[in-house]
Amino acid sequence: MEALQSLWSRITGILSGTAIESIALLLTRIALGLIFWRSYETKIVDGTWLEIDPTQYVIFANEFTGLPLSPDLAVPMTVYAEFLLPILLIIGLFSRFAAAGLAVMALVIQIFVFPTWAHFFGWDITVLAMAGIIISRGPGVLSVDHILSRLSARMEA
Repeated sequence: MEALQSLWSRITGILSGTAIESIALLLTRIALGLIFWRSYETKIVDGTWLEIDPTQYVIFANEFTGLPLSPDLAVPMTVYAEFLLPILLIIGLFSRFAAAGLAVMALVIQIFVFPTWAHFFGWDITVLAMAGIIISRGPGVLSVDHILSRLSARMEA
C-alpha cells in the first residue's frame, strides 16, 4: 500500500508541476482565443483582415436587438475585439487583460443576446471558465508575458 501511495505522490507531483501547468495554460489560451477568432472570421469580408462584412450590421440590428449599443458602434467594437484579443491571448501578451476582455464579451452575449440558461450552461460557462483560469493563474511560462516578466526582474536586480 505504501508503494502505491508513493507512486501516486510522484505522479501527482509531476502532473502538478510547472511544465504540465504551462502546457495546460497554453492550450487553454489557444482554445479560448480560437473560439473568438472563428467568430471574428464570420464577420469580415473573405480575404481581408478588418473589412467588416456589411451583413453584420443587418444581423446586429435585426437579431441582436437586446444590445444596448447601436449596430454602428457594436459591430466594429466586436470585430476589432475578436481580432485583437485572441491574438494577444494566444501569444501570451497582456494575457489576463485579453482573457478578461473575452469574458466581458461572453457576459454581454449572455445577458443581452442569448439570455437563456441553456446558452449559459453551454457555450458561455465554458468561455468564462477558461477565461477565469487564465485570469487567476496567468498565462504560464510559455508566454510573452512570462518572458517580459523575467526580463523585467533581471533589469531590476
